[in-house]
Amino acid sequence: MNPRNLLAGYRACAQREVSTRYVDVLDGVRALAIFIVAWFHIWQQSWLRAYIHIESTGRTILNVEPLVRTGYIMVDVMLLISGFLLFLPYARRMVEGGPKPSVKEFYVKRALRILPTYYFSVFVVLIGFALPGRGFRMDAVLWKDLWTHLTFTHVFFYETYVATELNVVLWTLAIEVQFYLIFPLVAWAFSKRPLITWAALTAAGLAFRQFVVLQQADSTLYINQLPAFLDVYANGMLAAICYVHLARAIKHDKWTRLAGTALSVIVTLAIWQLVLIHSRSGTFEMIRRNQANYRFLLSVYVCVLMLAAAHAGAGLRYLLSNKAMRFFAAISFHYYIWHQFIAAKMRGEWRFPPSVSPTPHEVGERPWQWLFTLCAFVFPLILSAMLTYWFERPITQMGLQAWNRRKRRLMQKQQSKSDANGGVPA
Repeated sequence: MNPRNLLAGYRACAQREVSTRYVDVLDGVRALAIFIVAWFHIWQQSWLRAYIHIESTGRTILNVEPLVRTGYIMVDVMLLISGFLLFLPYARRMVEGGPKPSVKEFYVKRALRILPTYYFSVFVVLIGFALPGRGFRMDAVLWKDLWTHLTFTHVFFYETYVATELNVVLWTLAIEVQFYLIFPLVAWAFSKRPLITWAALTAAGLAFRQFVVLQQADSTLYINQLPAFLDVYANGMLAAICYVHLARAIKHDKWTRLAGTALSVIVTLAIWQLVLIHSRSGTFEMIRRNQANYRFLLSVYVCVLMLAAAHAGAGLRYLLSNKAMRFFAAISFHYYIWHQFIAAKMRGEWRFPPSVSPTPHEVGERPWQWLFTLCAFVFPLILSAMLTYWFERPITQMGLQAWNRRKRRLMQKQQSKSDANGGVPA
């Protein structure tokens, strides 16, 4: 990378004011969260230890294994960012005024963003993998798997959630879409009574995990239902209000930037402590119980990190909002959908890359582990870039153009009626 470009990017971050319309550091937070989730899933296939050990001295100088082994908690971060960004236009209106966000437009934009990509992935896996594996027969099990995925209800059944043949990571999209359905009502309540609504959602999330999730001998089917994330979404929405207020109130100088950077470092260390707690989970059920117990606290820490990083010094802001982070954030939706599926197929069915041992991950075949990890990161990256720029964005653009044409026609029709009534709205 050209040092001049780095310097130019750094200076741009130093001069850029905090915007209430585009939160630049969230590109980096989202990209890092999805990268860590991907590393976790790829590690499950490769078993490549995530530390640097010097044999001659017997010392480990860098050990991020706890973070990799607990990468599943970063899904909470992704949902938190979603709540933040969904509510940001409402938070901006609460503080700055302006027109009320359109519910119809919200659903149109969400549908254009989610549905083509999601349904494309479902049908590719169905036609390219699930059906060939069954001799192209649609039995009752596969019909249920398909129907629940098409309706975003697959998280309600063990066989379509955990044991699905249609890409297990899609459970996150089901939670997102379910939240979209109630979001306009939640946003309205949050806009009217933010603290009361935040308290109600937080209480609902905490209560569900305490009285439903933690009461199960096997909480697999319960820990990732929508009610278990309501406090995460609520914290993201409250953070959006705080962000808009801070963006308007803080007049930046070197001391405010230093304070933002210092707070970012402190809260990152606090998140690391939660990572260490999760890494000591001895069983799958203990993993889920720790998620239930620490989900709220993790979301609070990440909210503080987002707010602090947005007001930090140029170095940290550039680290989270450079071109590489923006690119990865742009393709992250497709990357999240495909990374785990591709990694599992590479090791299982495709046996790629070739290995000496039939179980190279178990015997610690290091050349294979390193090559597999590299390919498992890079292949979905290439695919995601292609799907983002050649599939998702053209469809979204065409859909938005059609929606805008429809809005213009309706406005012209209303104007014509108004003119016919002598200037009185119809």
